[in-house]
Amino acid sequence: MRGKKSVLQEALTGQFRDHHGWLLRMMLDRVDALTAQIDALTGRIDEVLAPFAHQVAQLDEIPGVGKTGAQELIAEIGVDMTRFPTSGHLVSWARFAPRARQSAGKAEPGTTGKGSPWIAGMLGEAVPGAGRTKTFLGSRYHRLARKRGKQRAIVATGRSILVIAYQLLSDPGAQFADLGPDWHDRIAPLRRKRQLIAELERLSGKKVTLQEAAA
Repeated sequence: MRGKKSVLQEALTGQFRDHHGWLLRMMLDRVDALTAQIDALTGRIDEVLAPFAHQVAQLDEIPGVGKTGAQELIAEIGVDMTRFPTSGHLVSWARFAPRARQSAGKAEPGTTGKGSPWIAGMLGEAVPGAGRTKTFLGSRYHRLARKRGKQRAIVATGRSILVIAYQLLSDPGAQFADLGPDWHDRIAPLRRKRQLIAELERLSGKKVTLQEAAA
């Protein structure tokens, strides 16, 4: 709106009377009241989550999550990850693991099902936030969005965030370490090498060992 100040001033010239000021004062009082309630609620949330400040700080390091997202995630899944045998169980419980469907011998696109709307909402905001960063998660989101669409990219990247959260909450001493936006480019040659080795072993029935080429 900054570029439209002159237009706004012209539109308001001669039109803003005492009655409009009275209405505007009422609106501003309402905004102040809501702001005070938000501040009070924020303080209450900080008070309740004070025992979990360390876990909040751990999750806050995940790109796109932030303090509020970390608090929301802990409110939904807790901090005791022993209830989930693996990160895959957490992802499945949160309904961020698409299930393949088949009908009459035909495969249909997988769906995640309905999980916690609060987790879905939190990840729905965190993933685009991560997408604006030059990190592994940001790169993963854009890479998948180009290939499979934004909605599937959000689900897949949200799943990655849950896996990271599980690992962090499982170890109080763990700290988030970003793999870097070029991780997929760096891992691709290694993945291809493993694929070729596995294919050669399958065809030959022998164990394949690589050696450095002679200079």
